Amino acid sequence: MAAEGRRPAAPPRRPAAAAKPALPGIGGATADKLAKLGIRRRFDLVLHLPLRYDDETRLCPLGEALPGAELLVQGEVIDCDIKYRPRRQLVCRISDGSGELTLRFLNFYGSQVKTLAVGNHVRVYGVLRIGHFGPEMVHPRYRVMDPGAAVAQALTPVYPTTAGLGQDSLRRMIARALADEPLGETLPQALLDGLGLPGFESAVRLLHNPPPDVAQAALQGRVHPAWRRMKFDELLAQQLSMRVHYRRRRAAGAPVLAVRGQLVDALLKRLPFRLTRAQNTVLAQIRDDLGQAHPMQRLLQGDVGSGKTVVAALAALQCVENGYQAAVMAPTEILAEQHYRKFADWLEPLGIRVAWLSGGIKNSVKKQELINVSGGEAQVVVGTHALFEDAVVFKRLGLAIIDEQHRFGVHQRLALRQKGTQSTKGLQPHQLMMSATPIPRTLAMSYYADLDVSVIDELPPGRTPVATRLVSEERRDEVIQRVRDACIAGRQAYWVCPLIEESEKLQLQTALDTHAHLQQTFPELRVGLVHGRMKVAEKQAVMASFKAGDVQLLVATTVIEVGVDVPNASLMVIEHAERMGLSQLHQLRGRVGRGAAESTCVLLYQAPLSPLAKERLKVIYEQTDGFEIARQDLNLRGPGELLGARQSGVPMLRFADLAVDLDLLDAARDAAEHLLREQPDSAKAHLARWLGGRNEYLKV
Repeated sequence: MAAEGRRPAAPPRRPAAAAKPALPGIGGATADKLAKLGIRRRFDLVLHLPLRYDDETRLCPLGEALPGAELLVQGEVIDCDIKYRPRRQLVCRISDGSGELTLRFLNFYGSQVKTLAVGNHVRVYGVLRIGHFGPEMVHPRYRVMDPGAAVAQALTPVYPTTAGLGQDSLRRMIARALADEPLGETLPQALLDGLGLPGFESAVRLLHNPPPDVAQAALQGRVHPAWRRMKFDELLAQQLSMRVHYRRRRAAGAPVLAVRGQLVDALLKRLPFRLTRAQNTVLAQIRDDLGQAHPMQRLLQGDVGSGKTVVAALAALQCVENGYQAAVMAPTEILAEQHYRKFADWLEPLGIRVAWLSGGIKNSVKKQELINVSGGEAQVVVGTHALFEDAVVFKRLGLAIIDEQHRFGVHQRLALRQKGTQSTKGLQPHQLMMSATPIPRTLAMSYYADLDVSVIDELPPGRTPVATRLVSEERRDEVIQRVRDACIAGRQAYWVCPLIEESEKLQLQTALDTHAHLQQTFPELRVGLVHGRMKVAEKQAVMASFKAGDVQLLVATTVIEVGVDVPNASLMVIEHAERMGLSQLHQLRGRVGRGAAESTCVLLYQAPLSPLAKERLKVIYEQTDGFEIARQDLNLRGPGELLGARQSGVPMLRFADLAVDLDLLDAARDAAEHLLREQPDSAKAHLARWLGGRNEYLKV
């Protein structure tokens, strides 16, 4: 009986049901290693496909083994000992009656000496070579086994792995997943028949366990029908994901920014140039988007100097005419300030107040600008990452313009959108993303399939082509003389260096040393210096002097890659051009040729050149079309590097190769639209199989 005045004891709580592990039967340490490979659930093991295959289906007699081949051999250990010359190593000899083979292990455990004891029979797989004492294999794969044991019935898969996770462990886990996971079809048979693709289960089982008679060249080259099925499925999942996100965004609400025209017409009349045909085309697309009740998600791309900024300014005016604010964000202080000055020059005479926000402005100035932004007095706000700060509050943000959008991460772009949503009672701001790095068609089709893309495909009249010269470091004196001649003739020049401080490993010329040296070399010239570690005010002062013509030669790091516009600069020298990427070289080269004078970009390189460096310099020397350069850059580097950090927020392709699988990409685009429209359950099942509902692939 309960004591008087006390409550009866509460019944014991049932423990909460434990969440079903994503990788049942696999311990935490192993799960962490698998996560490094992108394996977070059981089905990911099914989709973890081999890098290559070893052929352990045929035993080769030692007497017939040829050097240079990967072979499976077998023999009895006839000698095993630790040798100490020329270095400590385990040396073992085996024989099968037809010949002998030496096994050499430079790194080994004491237990291996016992395993490879004289009299044991071992089966060995490795590359045969001829050493000082005859045929040998160095660090082969081996196992002790009965001499009559059967050979493998399928090629042995070799999987991508990470430290501490062996091939045997991976094979066991993948075999269990193949036995336990449902491998049924997600796609309509008519679609597969039309593309000549095999069923999913037969394809995936063949790739994990290929029969000995499979066409090995097709398998290794990833052109076998089973590989094509996997590539198509991967591309289709990416396309479905992108189209789902595209539809989701279009279902959201956005401010309707109607075409009114007064301010736009006023700016067009004030400009000292006329828009090109391409600029007018993309401007019409943007103006139509802004007038819709769903948020614009448009990528505006164009080559260096094609005139994207003025199109962005005209879009901002359409926003302002409807009573909303526009934000313009750029990744660097120099580029953001360039935008601020242009927007202020164009818009302030029309009565538009342009605010400037960056990490380098004085607190008192920043405080006043924040008040102007939150109160709505500033109708256009230009800045760097400072626009993400909590202190920045918009009154009515209707349009976000993001320049060099690939340099911003998913969360940063999302933060700017959320600021707009908060200021407009749930309406999302329109987004115009700009890139001066042209995107190859295959990359746009694949990684930007959830965006509308506009292209400015012509340059304004009057832009002079830039001559590109490849010059060895040994001819440095000739380059210096050319710089002196250009500056004395009244022109200006850039001298670009890739590093700020000395690196013994790379032995690159630094901006600081180069500046000091060129000051001594050119006492008659004023030589300026700009690099990323200078204070904002210092950089601004130097750039202003260069633009005004007071500085004849500007030594700079790649902070001048985008946004710098000095028409009188007609010569650029780029140090160690062999160490820079194609996109960066093309962007830098675009800083000259902005006036009427003949312009030259000199690429100084240090011999000897690697094959990749030779290929890059050949492309930049032969090509001036940014889109063709980008296409060749994609072939050289692949999409992951070209897109920048994986901040892009899109599923990176593991199997499909955009350089060779364009037909599958085209088919996947068409199939994605059809499935979402006609067979949504099939689309949902396919997405669940390949992406597992992971939201990190959401683009913003």
